[in-house]
Amino acid sequence: MFVRSLFLLILLSQLTLTNAESDIPIIQKDPHRNEMGFFDVHVCNWPDRPVFFKTLFSSTKYNDIQSMEIFHPDGKRLGDLDLRHYMKIDRKGKPYKRVFMKDIPVPEGSRDGWYTITVTSKTGKKYTAKDYVVMTRLPRPTGMNPPDGAEDVPMPKELTWDPLPGAKHYQVYIRDAFENKMILSSKLLNEPRLEIKPGLLEPGGFYSWSIHSRDVNENVVLGDFNIGSLSEKSIFSIADE
Repeated sequence: MFVRSLFLLILLSQLTLTNAESDIPIIQKDPHRNEMGFFDVHVCNWPDRPVFFKTLFSSTKYNDIQSMEIFHPDGKRLGDLDLRHYMKIDRKGKPYKRVFMKDIPVPEGSRDGWYTITVTSKTGKKYTAKDYVVMTRLPRPTGMNPPDGAEDVPMPKELTWDPLPGAKHYQVYIRDAFENKMILSSKLLNEPRLEIKPGLLEPGGFYSWSIHSRDVNENVVLGDFNIGSLSEKSIFSIADE
């Protein structure tokens, strides 16, 4: 693990130095980006399923894309992204884009290295991008409070959980369990706690919540993040007034 970390630090410093020396904006040197969009691979540890790769490519030029194919560091084919399966991202003041995503089981023998994508346009031109993946696993968050099955708890001022070794950022999702409706997708948190704003939860309410953790955020080598994990879902009810 020390050798891996040392390699990544050296690689990151080299990329940063190259940008500083050439006076070119970092975005042009980011290996995750090409003229068609942004590529990333996450190693995910979620409940009730084996560890998997979450692969994605986001693009504002989605109408120009013919196909997207992903490869292991040794050049073997890992899989492809389906143009029919995407998430819509509508950003104020910015072009609309689509994020094409696919969960791929981690093949036996998968190793650290640069995973690449080849994006082929409808004109036949090919564009490549790459993401460095370290094959390790982030444990799932535990110690959630309120815990699963808690009933008639006083109105909470915050949700907390145990600090997770290896995780620097967290995101919390809260759903109304009666209506199965998402009521909060938090911003990235740097501490294992979420402050509950007044009015978000109601007396007598029935809620579920879960935590997504990640190791880094927007790294020039590792992308948005390298490893992520999702907690079990915790369900609790709030006491009536």
